[in-house]
Amino acid sequence: MNIICTSPSFAKYDRQPIKQLQDVGLKLIMLPADIGLKELEPYLADTVAMIVAFTEVNAELLAAAPQLKIVCKHGVGVDNIDLGVTREKGIYVTNVPDANKHAVADFAFSLILNCARQLPSAIEQTRTGNWPRIFASDVYGKTIGIIGLGNIGKQVALRARGFNMRVLAHDAWQDKSFAKANCIEYVSIDTLTENSDFITLHTPLTPETKNLFDFARMQKMKKSSYLINVSRGGVVNEDDLFQALTQGVIKGAAADVFIQEPCNAHPLFALENFIPTAHIAGYTEGAVSNIGEQCVHNIIACVIHKQKPQNIMNSL
Repeated sequence: MNIICTSPSFAKYDRQPIKQLQDVGLKLIMLPADIGLKELEPYLADTVAMIVAFTEVNAELLAAAPQLKIVCKHGVGVDNIDLGVTREKGIYVTNVPDANKHAVADFAFSLILNCARQLPSAIEQTRTGNWPRIFASDVYGKTIGIIGLGNIGKQVALRARGFNMRVLAHDAWQDKSFAKANCIEYVSIDTLTENSDFITLHTPLTPETKNLFDFARMQKMKKSSYLINVSRGGVVNEDDLFQALTQGVIKGAAADVFIQEPCNAHPLFALENFIPTAHIAGYTEGAVSNIGEQCVHNIIACVIHKQKPQNIMNSL
């Protein structure tokens, strides 16, 4: 029985997940992250499980994989997996919602600090022989707005409290006990948008959140504010963000995610008040190892022990 993996970071720092698969008689086939369906198809007939990063798992792929029992997202967001078709075919889809929460929260807060203190510009100018006097923005004591107070959003909130920040949150599912214990205020998205000095996005990409931050919403932000996106590219309208940054509607922004990835060129990259990174927020040794272990645990539970895996995204 074959396991296909198209996530380049699977078992990158620890080969224990591979050994666990081998110990129960499962064969792991590592394939490139950008492999197309035509090249992937010859491997699908005997495949019982897939570990994917950004591979599109759609009806066409599933039609070529008659033995497939489970698709494990090597991460959190499952917008590249057709949950409806997998449900119809009785194929489990799982993700790993909390294994990289600390890594992503750290990264989100690092982008906040980099934006506020204009570190990329300071570093570049210093290296080229200048000695810049950059007067930047404060973070301590400011207001942060968190869109999506889930596993990652909560960790960002805890870090923000260490900076004595006022924490506003917007989420359809409210954890009121956590909010009360950590002095977090649940507010409407308009109240959050209008009052935050920093807005950080931690929401999945759904029809409701697509283009959630368009030009009209950015116009409601403070002119001195910053927008941080480490969720999914489509949550922010990139053309509108370019317009907002060039017209001074907001002061700055950072994104670890883009609508098209890999993103080798983009008009936003030319802006000094925009910080781009290459979808690396969750890439730490500890986080990647944890994600791999949980994927393998789910595969063995489902394929070998005929049990329900954990963190099922498409209720069968």
